[in-house]
Amino acid sequence: MSSKVSNNRAIISTIGQDRPGLVTELTALVNNCGLSVEDSRMAVLGGEFAVLMSVTGSDQGLSQLETDLASHCADQGIESIYRRTTDRNRVQALPYWVTVTAMDHPGIVTRVANFFSDRGINILQLDTDAQPAPHTGTPMFNLSITIAVPADQNASKLRQQFEAFCEEEDLDGELGVAG
Repeated sequence: MSSKVSNNRAIISTIGQDRPGLVTELTALVNNCGLSVEDSRMAVLGGEFAVLMSVTGSDQGLSQLETDLASHCADQGIESIYRRTTDRNRVQALPYWVTVTAMDHPGIVTRVANFFSDRGINILQLDTDAQPAPHTGTPMFNLSITIAVPADQNASKLRQQFEAFCEEEDLDGELGVAG
């Protein structure tokens, strides 16, 4: 990761059949173009490996990456999206973490996301997984979120509203200050 900050930025998203070496290949493409991986999320989902990366560097390097990525992905049977972007407009907000655990059923993510969007709260990161509960094998759903709570919102009131929401939805949820 470079210490030099650049306003030239692109987001790449790729998905392909999971196999060893995908991360090496994709990050080598970035490196060979003289770019830096600024932020990334990578995960195996089913039998596929998904990558989401924010890369920064020279305009020429980003143009080269767009060409090289398209060629590499076509050769390897990987789907990709390349998009130029800008720095994010940041508002005064405090990071909070949210966890939710419940018996797995459709709609949990939608209802929790709606709870926060209705209050003007942005979701910065969201992770889910489902697994059988110990001893019973009941399918359990886990949700972890990082949110940006606007500085002018009352955090205590938000926590109370979230607790009431979780009780109403039969969810085991917590909300706390990210640290």
